[in-house]
Amino acid sequence: MTKTFKAVYEKGVLRPVDELSLPDQSRVTVTISDATPFEGDASAYFSEEEWERAKTDTVTLEEVRRALSSIDGSLSDAVIESRDERFT
Repeated sequence: MTKTFKAVYEKGVLRPVDELSLPDQSRVTVTISDATPFEGDASAYFSEEEWERAKTDTVTLEEVRRALSSIDGSLSDAVIESRDERFT
């Protein structure tokens, strides 16, 4: 089971913003990301230079499909890894 939820860190404890439907004393693995999740406006995700380069990008749909088919594992994991590399 995988759940994604927002939490607040207070006095050494992570507290979920909304109630989680987990039994008391459940043991879970927590992954913390300080990256702001995408919430509608992608313009801030890319730099001005990247937007300018994208205007003249000549990548074809077939090239995109070929690149996507070469990803090991899930696409979401590859995107997260790429984003982590970008912001470190």
